[in-house]
Amino acid sequence: MAVTKLGVIGGSGIYEIDGVQNGNWVSVETPFGIPSDQIFTGTLNGVDVAFLPRHGRGHIHNPSNVPYQANICALKMLGVTDIIALSACGSLREEMKPGDFVLVDQFIDRTFKREKSFFNQGCVAHVSVADPVCNRMSEICRQAMRELDVTCHDRGTYLTMEGPQFSTKAESLLYRENWKCDVIGMTNMPEAKLAREAEICYAPIAMVTDFDCWHSDHENVEVSDIIKTLTTNAATAKSLVKTIVSLLSSKREPCSYGCDRALEHAIITDKSKISDAEKERLRPIAGRILG
Repeated sequence: MAVTKLGVIGGSGIYEIDGVQNGNWVSVETPFGIPSDQIFTGTLNGVDVAFLPRHGRGHIHNPSNVPYQANICALKMLGVTDIIALSACGSLREEMKPGDFVLVDQFIDRTFKREKSFFNQGCVAHVSVADPVCNRMSEICRQAMRELDVTCHDRGTYLTMEGPQFSTKAESLLYRENWKCDVIGMTNMPEAKLAREAEICYAPIAMVTDFDCWHSDHENVEVSDIIKTLTTNAATAKSLVKTIVSLLSSKREPCSYGCDRALEHAIITDKSKISDAEKERLRPIAGRILG
């Protein structure tokens, strides 16, 4: 039976959680480059944890330049089985207010400058992302929200834009009125796609900081306002992570939704046609399948 290891991708302050034992920053080199930062590993409530600052400590990577492949690969190499992805977002719905949390269950990916797959050099794989979020992990997050009495919306569609600029009003209204999206952000794609390819259960939690720019009764997005709300959300996020960990077992059962077996029938390239160098490059991600 596998051992549970929870990866937490989020802001640089989220790893500063009381109760983490044997905490240590570790460096990981992957076949896909260097991750955003070192990864803070330790044990929390008997469960192994790994915290990765998505933008690096000091926020040095903009959304387009976050090394998403290296981040997911590094977590996989450390034995992470499940990921909670915390991110700031703008709301496209009146009822989703700044300070609220949203359990995202769907995405529309509008990014165009990012590497979105590990399988791009002589080995082809097609994983399903029809349901891009692990429902098992999302339910655990939902239970944790209830225990903390956090204002949480059970589901939502997250529009991932390229950034780093915020939306125009025309774009914001398009996403809200025509595409029926609920929140907008810049980071959860291709993160979710890569996690699925790496056979890691992935559950995003969006923290609302603003109303984007569609709302006529609110001023346009200002970074100072976002940071103010983020500071408040960070304290809640820390409590949330601790509660999620308390709901996890250190013994990892197979995912009932099959996230940890996503590559089972996804690789369509004849193995004899895949070079030894490519098999080695993909070993951390697909070694279970490629041998």
